[in-house]
Amino acid sequence: MPLLTPVTDSFAPDSFASEAPVPPPLSDQERLEGLMQRRLGNRVRGLRVHLRPTGMVIEGRAATYYVKQLAQHAAMELLADVPILANEIEVK
Repeated sequence: MPLLTPVTDSFAPDSFASEAPVPPPLSDQERLEGLMQRRLGNRVRGLRVHLRPTGMVIEGRAATYYVKQLAQHAAMELLADVPILANEIEVK
């Protein structure tokens, strides 16, 4: 008689896949904001990027003008073909 016998389990990993809620897909705006936050190390609080037909507007709060400039350059690199209409990041 073998010491180890195979165990059959009714809780297969695939049985949970259909029960887990699927998050809604991110919009382009949310994806861009997430990429910028990761690149900036969360140095811009309340970062929002508003995509308009003619360009984008960046909003948020930063401790220094340098961080404000970093945010603008991150946006320019991530969306090179979209002009920045305004950088409204408030420096406090």
